[in-house]
Amino acid sequence: MPEWLVLILAMLAACAVVVVITLVRHRAAPDDEDTTETPDVIEYMTMWIGVVYAIVLGLAIAGVWEGRSAAQDHVQAEAAALHEISERVRVYPPDTRERIRDDVNAYVGQVVNTEWKVMADHGKITVRGDELFERIRRDVTDYQPGNDFEAQAYQPLLDQVTAANQARAARADSLGATMPGVVWFGLLGGAVITIGMIFALQIRRTMRELALAGLFSALIAFLLFLIWDFDAPYSRGITASAEPFLNLFPHIGA
Repeated sequence: MPEWLVLILAMLAACAVVVVITLVRHRAAPDDEDTTETPDVIEYMTMWIGVVYAIVLGLAIAGVWEGRSAAQDHVQAEAAALHEISERVRVYPPDTRERIRDDVNAYVGQVVNTEWKVMADHGKITVRGDELFERIRRDVTDYQPGNDFEAQAYQPLLDQVTAANQARAARADSLGATMPGVVWFGLLGGAVITIGMIFALQIRRTMRELALAGLFSALIAFLLFLIWDFDAPYSRGITASAEPFLNLFPHIGA
């Protein structure tokens, strides 16, 4: 059975149980039952609906913000590893050193000038970027150290290549939206229910109450937009930037 069908059935079952129990209790109650000391159930439900929905909104905002921060950390880790490769090869012979540095610069230029736009527009990394990174990997791994000094630098260089590769893979994995569809269903459904409870309280048409109802609805709409905006960390609104690459390789953006 699909998960969405299980969810719908569970929600319908919960509603049905509450309605049935309420109707049965209402019919079984004596005619002279005193309800004057019963709390106003509408206000009680409204309060708890607002509290629960506020918690859900807070968790959703925290989740997408954490995802965006992680995406920026992936970029920082990749740029730092590539910069370390470019600096650590100074112990290699000039021709090998310049070849590795040229390939690193070519890869960074591809990421900053081309791949970043492809990520934003199409939600994927480029094949050309994979090819250029593979060239860096071959440059580093295929080199045979000529002396002990170069041999000491060889393994740290391999470690930096591995770190850059892991950061690139993590950047590719975090390209899409992070919020599942069922969460959006809950967020939008909760917004409708929470705002709808305003009408259950028989709001009057005074300027004060209308202004508060409008501001309350606008706040929920803003928070939902904020979640949507942060949900895709490389393609919407306040996105993860390529600034770490430009900071460590300033000549690329020149």
